[in-house]
This record gives sequence, structure tokens and C-alpha cells, in this order.
Amino acid sequence: MLLGAVAASALAVSATALAGGGNSENARSDAACVQAGIGTLVSLGLIDEAAQGKLNYYPLGSQMGGAGLINVAFTTDPTYIPLKDVVALHRSNPALFDWCI
Repeated sequence: MLLGAVAASALAVSATALAGGGNSENARSDAACVQAGIGTLVSLGLIDEAAQGKLNYYPLGSQMGGAGLINVAFTTDPTYIPLKDVVALHRSNPALFDWCI
């Protein structure tokens, strides 16, 4: 059930991005980046943990031993980041995420 709520939130964020920026290329790019990030969490089976604020992002980072899915070398394990902040980073700093480049 939580997955449905997160998916709805992701779509709402995408719609908001498009509404806020009209149909500009930047707004479409932001929405696509957010959707790709949510899709990645879904495909990895991590969306519920992320939505609950219980996802440790450290193993996904680019530091030695990390999966390199996020272009950040985390220094603290565990590293918990609220999903709303991760979504915001997709819009403000898409270079952190390979699927947004």
C-alpha cells in the first residue's frame, strides 16, 4: 500500500514540476529525473524503506565499497535522508544521480 502512496506522490511531484515551469524543457527534465529515481528505488525493492525514512543510503554511494548509484562519497554509515529531500536533490542537483544525466 505504501508503494502506491509513494508512486502517487512521485506523480504529483512531476505534475507540480510541470505546472510550476510550464512545459519548459527544464521542468520536463526535472520530472523525468524524479520519476527515474523513484523507479530505481522501486526496482531495487527499497521504496518502502525510503518512504518511511528508514533507508540507509550509504551502500548506494560512490565511496569505496558503495554501489555507485549516487555520486556522493558518504562518510557516515548509516546515512538516512528523508525521501522528500532526496526528491528535492533530483531537481536541484541532478548530477548526483546517473539516471538524470
